[in-house]
Amino acid sequence: MTRPRLILASASPRRRDLLSDAGYDVLIAASDVEEMDSCHEGPEALAVINAKRKWNAVAPQYPNEIVVAADTVVWLDGRFYGKPVDFAEATEMLTDFSGRTHQVVTGVVLGRAGEGIQEFAEVTWVTFHTLAEDEIAAYLKSIHPLDKAGAYAAQDDNGRLIAKVDGSISNVIGLPMEKLGAFLASENYRRQK
Repeated sequence: MTRPRLILASASPRRRDLLSDAGYDVLIAASDVEEMDSCHEGPEALAVINAKRKWNAVAPQYPNEIVVAADTVVWLDGRFYGKPVDFAEATEMLTDFSGRTHQVVTGVVLGRAGEGIQEFAEVTWVTFHTLAEDEIAAYLKSIHPLDKAGAYAAQDDNGRLIAKVDGSISNVIGLPMEKLGAFLASENYRRQK
């Protein structure tokens, strides 16, 4: 019997790469739902709510396949940091993170339409080095910050911004692969050879 593909309800190249690098056959089926940017229940609930909205938009189109949806939220001092609208906001975000520890929370919803779904949030604590204004400006010129929650790319950091990560680094990149892999194994989903 042929196993179904893994459907990723996200256009994020980082999420696709994490799954592909782990050996999964991935089909991108991005949703166009608008993400919420606040939730009185906190960052974990916000990330799961946004992931569920994406899953609900895509899963009915692939009723026999496992659909994975995710949303990553950056959180500091009770404030949500999404994708910056411009370089000024990206600079403000990195200035706020400078020398401090913030949370990166990824909400994940997965399963097949018509069956029970699994949902969870993974939290990773990220500590930044203290950054000078010129370091922030040079960093932002070297990446594309406008499509990244928190305006930075953990996968390409190499110690430029990040001093310490407590928790899953893949979570900071966009998908908590340890938990996700455990779910897929429990569903007897086999990786493509």
